[in-house]
Amino acid sequence: MELEVRHLRALCAIADTGSLHKAARLLGMSQPSLTTQLRRIENALGAELFTRERTGCRPTPLGRDVLSRARPLVAQLALLVSETRAAAARTDGARFRIGSTASRALAGWLRRLRQRLPGTDITLHMDVSANALLRALAAGQLDVAFVHEVEGCPLRVPDGLERLVLVDREPQFISMARDHPAAAAPVVDLADLAEDRWMVDPTVDGEWDGLRRVLGAAGIDPPVLHADYHTAASLIVVGEAVAPCQPTSGPRDDMAIRPLRDDPLAVRLLLYHRPADPGGPAAPPYEAAYAELAAAYREAALRTSAYRQWLLRHGSPLLRAG
Repeated sequence: MELEVRHLRALCAIADTGSLHKAARLLGMSQPSLTTQLRRIENALGAELFTRERTGCRPTPLGRDVLSRARPLVAQLALLVSETRAAAARTDGARFRIGSTASRALAGWLRRLRQRLPGTDITLHMDVSANALLRALAAGQLDVAFVHEVEGCPLRVPDGLERLVLVDREPQFISMARDHPAAAAPVVDLADLAEDRWMVDPTVDGEWDGLRRVLGAAGIDPPVLHADYHTAASLIVVGEAVAPCQPTSGPRDDMAIRPLRDDPLAVRLLLYHRPADPGGPAAPPYEAAYAELAAAYREAALRTSAYRQWLLRHGSPLLRAG
């Protein structure tokens, strides 16, 4: 077996995520397929590159040496592809490539950008992993990345990226069944959810670590379900679980969304971009992107009653923004 670029990408993804499951999701393949591929790579090299532990995968000393050689090759190939695509885009017309984690502000942001940048080909790449989006941005595959950073769990930001802060601390609300006893109150105490199953998506960077830290500080050790948030909704509405959610989440007839007392769970909303090249072609419209994102986020925030009330109680500058 000869090593190919896809094998090197797989090794880098496993090292970056520390997990075969997360790496497989990042690469768009199944975990069994990635496990088989890793086994074949190790057999071809005649040595183990990762140790498999209960908490994830860690490179062996030989694995670290292989990775130190693989990363520059993968990065150079990604740069070659992105520069070639950028050159084609300059020939064909303006293009603006957006990466984003999930947000209720996305639809309004895209609508505003299309109005502000007529004739620009605006594309959107969604990913649950903020770190994956930042790596794509650093490799030139995106022009901006709108991501959230879980409080207490810093993102792994590649060198050279520049950051604009949209919201320094966005509280995370809690979603539960409409007939949950805690839903009768406008604000929920963590203690009222101590007996519930909590649902978390472990592939969202920092989500599980941040939740575990907050629950531990409150002296709560509930059973936890690991699943994606699309699956979560069906479990929440029948009372099988509760889950953190964005405060901009819209109301539903079969689900209650409430703020947590003292806002123990929070994220920062950030827009990253690469620095403009003074000697290169015209820089992507970073300032316009940020301004339209801020306006779209404000629209989404004020459209949701529970979050609007929270903003009023806290005297948020969003209420005064134009």
